[in-house]
Amino acid sequence: MRTRIIGTGSYVPERVVDNAEICRPLLIDTQAVLRLTGIRSRHWAGAKQATSDLAEQAARRACESAGIDPASVEAVLLSTTSPDRTLPSTACVLQSRLGLRGAAAFDLAASCSGFLYGLSMADRFIRSGQFRRCLVVAAEIKSRFLNLSDEATAILFSDGAGAAVVQGEETSGVPSGVLGIHLYADGARHGLIGIPAGGSRRPTSPETIEHQEHVLRMQGGPLFRTAVKQLAGAVSDLLKEFGYGLDDVGLAIFHQANGRLLSALGKRLGLAPEKLFSVIDRIGNPSSASLPIALDVANREGRLRSGDLLLLGTFGGGLTWGTGLVRW
Repeated sequence: MRTRIIGTGSYVPERVVDNAEICRPLLIDTQAVLRLTGIRSRHWAGAKQATSDLAEQAARRACESAGIDPASVEAVLLSTTSPDRTLPSTACVLQSRLGLRGAAAFDLAASCSGFLYGLSMADRFIRSGQFRRCLVVAAEIKSRFLNLSDEATAILFSDGAGAAVVQGEETSGVPSGVLGIHLYADGARHGLIGIPAGGSRRPTSPETIEHQEHVLRMQGGPLFRTAVKQLAGAVSDLLKEFGYGLDDVGLAIFHQANGRLLSALGKRLGLAPEKLFSVIDRIGNPSSASLPIALDVANREGRLRSGDLLLLGTFGGGLTWGTGLVRW
């Protein structure tokens, strides 16, 4: 039994925020932002939109792509660090919206690595025989958690959602579908990126609000260096385990953190530029949603051909990271 991705979907809010809008209050040059990040524009959610709204759009598009009735989904795994509310899970809200009575539903909080964590869990559910068809979603509204005076985060983060329908299928001959996923974490470095207040450690109070502790804070330099080093090593380990080299990879899709990181990672690996797929120029960094959005765009633009070896990679807060190989 192999887990195959049978449909993809994505959604970004209508509002487009270009570099000029971000840079004006920061008094920085738009071309400098483009040069540093590779981002020209990003999408931000409307005032009345919540994470579940974005997730529903992406999920329905994934089901349409797969040619299935959403009601046939047996489990919903939703990655987000910007849930509708603390309780209940956003996955349960999505389950209700899709009409999935009785389907299992839960949230994952693995930051930018969340979609790959979810895909790995769905793969294990399917291979164990517990579920035959799962919906893996990542949805984020990061714009609500930004200090727009902090250029380190304001120029990067965005909103969006991506989804994939996966199901178990018997295969013969060359293995296809999800071949393997490796997941990692380094909790000792959890302080490199996060939101200080709002949880049980530091509950919301007038003091935390006054000190702007409910917005994203990031140590960009150390995070960049760690991401490139750890992901490059993880990619090499995964390829070695399955007996492949970079020449065998048809396309590589990594978390769209920023353009410089993608370029540095590609160079460190020795990956041909044409094999490194990127949409960061038009979507920015929507955290865990970036990987499934990029996957969906690649799928719809015809960049994924049957039999291609697809390399996936993510890195995010926690710290968490992961790599995956999929035979399309």
